Amino acid sequence: MLIDGFNSDGVVTVNRVVLRQGYTVDDLEERVALLCENVKTWHSETGFVGGFVGLNSGMISNEGSTVGQPVASPMAGREALIVTFWRSFEEHEQSHRSPTFQPLFESVIELCENGNEEIAYTMLWQGKAYGPDEAKAAQRAKTSHAP
Repeated sequence: MLIDGFNSDGVVTVNRVVLRQGYTVDDLEERVALLCENVKTWHSETGFVGGFVGLNSGMISNEGSTVGQPVASPMAGREALIVTFWRSFEEHEQSHRSPTFQPLFESVIELCENGNEEIAYTMLWQGKAYGPDEAKAAQRAKTSHAP
């Protein structure tokens, strides 16, 4: 399991934030930190499992991209993803109705150029890397049994 305690029937939510002109990554970090701390404090017992926030680094994988060969993302330093893991969609929705959550959420939305659309995904697969011994065993098995 990649996210400890996250079951296969859990829900992953993704918010894409594009910083509005006049706001900085520091503004985003501060507001999102307050929001995430609120969720951890008030919703760890009511469905919240974990999450992360990632900032667009600007790097684009030419090995993993099939749409031309760009060398840098124009959204570098302006786009972030807020990804959360929940036991259920219903518990996620209830967290948004929390009176302590709403003011902090509005504060984050204020700096979004793109408004907000939060997509919920059901998990199809999750995993973590093999340890050294597991990796060698998997490699031997593939070499011996794969066509």
